[in-house]
Amino acid sequence: MFARSQVVHFLTRAGIIFGALFAVTIVLAAIPGHRAPAIPSSGQEAQPPAASQGSGSQEMDHSQMQAMSGVDMSDEKASEHAAMEDMAGMRGANPHMYMTAMGPQTPEDLKRANEIVEQLRAGIEKYRDYHVALNEGYKIFMPNVPQPEYHFTNYGKGFLEAFRFDPAQPTSLLYRKTGGGYELVGAMYTMPKRASEEQLNERVPLSVAHWHLHTNLCMPPRSEWRTADWTKFGLRGSIATEQACDAAGGRFRPVIFGWMVHVYPYESSLDKIFAMHHHD
Repeated sequence: MFARSQVVHFLTRAGIIFGALFAVTIVLAAIPGHRAPAIPSSGQEAQPPAASQGSGSQEMDHSQMQAMSGVDMSDEKASEHAAMEDMAGMRGANPHMYMTAMGPQTPEDLKRANEIVEQLRAGIEKYRDYHVALNEGYKIFMPNVPQPEYHFTNYGKGFLEAFRFDPAQPTSLLYRKTGGGYELVGAMYTMPKRASEEQLNERVPLSVAHWHLHTNLCMPPRSEWRTADWTKFGLRGSIATEQACDAAGGRFRPVIFGWMVHVYPYESSLDKIFAMHHHD
């Protein structure tokens, strides 16, 4: 009887483990493969990024992969580190940023926007003390690089945002550095780069806010990283097409990160609340 009990116990545990693995497999399979959106280079008329058509790859956004696996993909990480440094000085649309166009506002859009702001304020109020954010799993992205705003990112919440939208649970909190620490000024919602503009609009109306993608990144050859001409490479460089990047021997990324939208819920009007950057 004892031996039989042990066998039953073993089979039960094995069943639970395999069931969990199967569930994870189903979740991952539910994340559709995608091609990077076709972002126009300078001089072309902007077109919205294409929604996923279902390619053979099962690529996820880098932040989601890292959050799930804990693996540091060194080349990807280095590219995104350099890109983040470039992003610190970026303002407005340019060949390295795709922004959704503003549509006509409806009463329903305004109602939803105000509801988002109300829920966001309530959800992040406790994070005015940035220590609370750190204690609850938010990590400062590149704290040693001077930035107008510092992203405190929770990668677990970022992963969940691929499947659901909770206005009170943003992927990132936005802080300005002060003499005594950090001041909370806003938050950032995200969606995978495969998302369509219709899906973005269902979350935060396009008539109220600009969602944006960081695009057309050309990184220099690895062997020339320290000596590269950064007026050509990076998110502030002159190279903005795959052909020009190939000619320079670089590595081209049509889109990095995913869709992002900033919200500054402590501002006084919706145009400032859903601005691309915090108003000084």
